[in-house]
Amino acid sequence: MSDKIDPTAPEYAYEQLAGIIERRIKAGTYPPGSKLPGELDIASEFSAGSQTVRRALEILRERGLIVTVRARGSFVKRDVEV
Repeated sequence: MSDKIDPTAPEYAYEQLAGIIERRIKAGTYPPGSKLPGELDIASEFSAGSQTVRRALEILRERGLIVTVRARGSFVKRDVEV
């Protein structure tokens, strides 16, 4: 699996991005309790739009992997199994 969004893939870009971030969480790149890069940083790294990043983070919240605190950012939940 690549850490790039593939525009020819059947999955939406936000689904691919959520998968990339989830793999990084499970690999320990973003350990439990750590802060994820900001939305602008993620958008820049993946050449993605802000809505794509927000939707990907929403998916990760729905999966119980992250929590977002207004004006502070998104954090990997402390009880996430890696």
